[in-house]
Amino acid sequence: MKIAVLPGDGVGQEVTAQAVRVLKALVGNQLAMELVEAPIGQAGVDAAGDPLPMQTLEIARKADAILFGAAGVPGDENIPYDMRPGASLLRLRKDLGLFANFRPVFLFPELVGASTLKREVVEGLDLMILRELTGDVYFGEPRGIRTTATGERIGFNTMSYSESEIERIAHVAFQTARKRNHKVCSVDKANVLEVSQLWREIVTKVGTEYPDVALTHVFVDAAAMMLMREPKQFDVIVTGNIFGDILSDCAAMLTGSIGMLPSASVGLNQKGLYEPVHGTAPDIAGKNLANPLAAILSMGMMLRYSFDQSALADRVQRAVGAVLAEGYRTTDIYEPGTRKVGTDEMGSAVVAMLGKVC
Repeated sequence: MKIAVLPGDGVGQEVTAQAVRVLKALVGNQLAMELVEAPIGQAGVDAAGDPLPMQTLEIARKADAILFGAAGVPGDENIPYDMRPGASLLRLRKDLGLFANFRPVFLFPELVGASTLKREVVEGLDLMILRELTGDVYFGEPRGIRTTATGERIGFNTMSYSESEIERIAHVAFQTARKRNHKVCSVDKANVLEVSQLWREIVTKVGTEYPDVALTHVFVDAAAMMLMREPKQFDVIVTGNIFGDILSDCAAMLTGSIGMLPSASVGLNQKGLYEPVHGTAPDIAGKNLANPLAAILSMGMMLRYSFDQSALADRVQRAVGAVLAEGYRTTDIYEPGTRKVGTDEMGSAVVAMLGKVC
């Protein structure tokens, strides 16, 4: 297993270190493994003058999978796009063709009380948000800020999807649903946007190839409301890049904390990039406060999706659940009566628990 380790910036450094610790403890001598670390984001700028240094990109291209932390710095939006640390991740996804972003929204029973929603709303929650990752407004051209003849500035971006882009993510959605509860909800804004009208048309057409999977369509604003009101009605939600970005972060509140959400970004082969969705969190970076569980669970997804090691991935999931059952909590999921720990201690607890779960 050749794995590129890209910790990046902020808490990405801390949580990735814990994911690597757990990976090494889990795999041991069972599988041949090569870890190659490289800088990205502001760390890439500091090391090589580029958020995505060519050496880092080559390491990622040659790897079987990428374990990613987070990228970006405060004020990122004021930096030209090509030199923006946070944009390094988008550039990497695009270069590697990682178009399908899996964001499982799963609530560990021990964290029911950590959610701001009522127990009956979130208990037993288990859904998948599938976000198309290499198209939409984040990558559409033209884009920029121009000045009119009167001196007024206008910012513009282009939202676009081709039929083939929609078709491939739709097939992934239906194939994923076949392994779950056979339901797909496609989220768009077809009442306003032509791109969403095409999206709905193509997803519906692809759906006819999967008669065993029920397909529904929901506008994105209604989907956000339904996620908060009745999230357990969903199985697989498939949507575009910007809607998926917003909805998956919204869904973090269902699980108690964004620090609990892992993700996998995969292409047409088994190659993938695995990362927690919480970002760099500069306000707590370097303070041993960040929750490493999303990074650890992302590593488990790497074992499952890129290396077909479902048994090892299941052990990661069970170890995290057992640690939570013993009352370990980082600040973001702490409740009175539980044991508050830091990033390092939470990682150590998961490592120790690996020896107790099969």
